[in-house]
Amino acid sequence: MCLICLTFCKVINANEKQPPLRRIECLQIRIRQIMQNSVESFINVLESYRGRDKVIRTLCYGSQLVGGLLAGKSSQSSLGKRLLLFSAQLSDCRTTLRLFDDLSMLAYSTSYGLGASEEDALVRWMSILNNVADQLYYPCEHIAWAADAELIRTKSDKWWVLSTGLWGISLILSILRSIRSIQILKRKAQTCQRSASAESREEVCSQTAVLRRQIRGEVFSILSSLADLSNAVHWMPPGFLWAGRFPPWLVGLMGTTSSLIGLLQMSSGDQGACS
Repeated sequence: MCLICLTFCKVINANEKQPPLRRIECLQIRIRQIMQNSVESFINVLESYRGRDKVIRTLCYGSQLVGGLLAGKSSQSSLGKRLLLFSAQLSDCRTTLRLFDDLSMLAYSTSYGLGASEEDALVRWMSILNNVADQLYYPCEHIAWAADAELIRTKSDKWWVLSTGLWGISLILSILRSIRSIQILKRKAQTCQRSASAESREEVCSQTAVLRRQIRGEVFSILSSLADLSNAVHWMPPGFLWAGRFPPWLVGLMGTTSSLIGLLQMSSGDQGACS
């Protein structure tokens, strides 16, 4: 939103010295171009599987947030109930689509291997454990899904708990990895500033700016993982921390926050870690 406002300000300032009619025409053309570029960017996001999943995820949690607020104000709110049902359908859709994620996750884990390219041992081992948790998450969720669909004869509850627990472990490892990465990036930035000379000042400024963007990406990753972790704990069995205590709107708020951060990272390219 801020980017759009800045763009409009630039357009207006650039056309202030032109005749009124010409200024209006130029403004209309620029606005049309901005809208066209926005639509094209959104279409490009939807054409990729990960982009589409993030959009569905945002709609899912956003509907739960609004539906939960409406249902909380009035238990007779038909719109609130419909939004909650819509959110549940989108959640089932994402679960079904994840049936095909095992191979892509396995390919990523295989390509990462033992993290020989990582400079820091802690980051390497946390990434390896994170990949293991993510890889085990999918078959557990698939079994739970199949049990709910009555494709196999087993109780789904324990498999949902196991998959949620693995998701929570993955999120904790992601948070710890991002914290460690921030420490490393800050040290690198300090080293660049100390070793800067008059001749290399411009290059150092450029490197420092890149490191700051990476730090910002890691901070966003931590916030996103914390929001998801709060929901993961909520979906654990009763008696575990705050399990089962979140109202629907709060689950929606945490999920919407995480989803919007994911979309922001995708659009800005500042994603500091694989999610």
